[in-house]
Amino acid sequence: MSGPISYHAGLAAEDIVARDYARRGFQLCERRWRGPGGEIDLIFQKAGALVFVEVKKSRDFARAAARISARQIERIYASASGYLARMPTGQDTDSRFDAAFVNRSGAVQILENAFGP
Repeated sequence: MSGPISYHAGLAAEDIVARDYARRGFQLCERRWRGPGGEIDLIFQKAGALVFVEVKKSRDFARAAARISARQIERIYASASGYLARMPTGQDTDSRFDAAFVNRSGAVQILENAFGP
């Protein structure tokens, strides 16, 4: 996929993931937020903690997961740092980084703390 088809497939995948998090009590704070490192697909909040989510769509979960590179993770960290700088507690804000995978049938698999230590 490329161009407009890929763009719209990405938006649809983000919608699916946003609904999944909302069902679990998370509040959507930002969508496609652009920071110093680039874009963060979704940012949620629950009980004072922030969750930065990278969404990947592919034929299956394994292919979606393989599409996240080390360089992309670094960019997500840089942008998240910019976002956290806006928070009252700054970099000390409770947060985590999740990866959300959407397969061709629209099923979702969430990997919590996907990039954390």
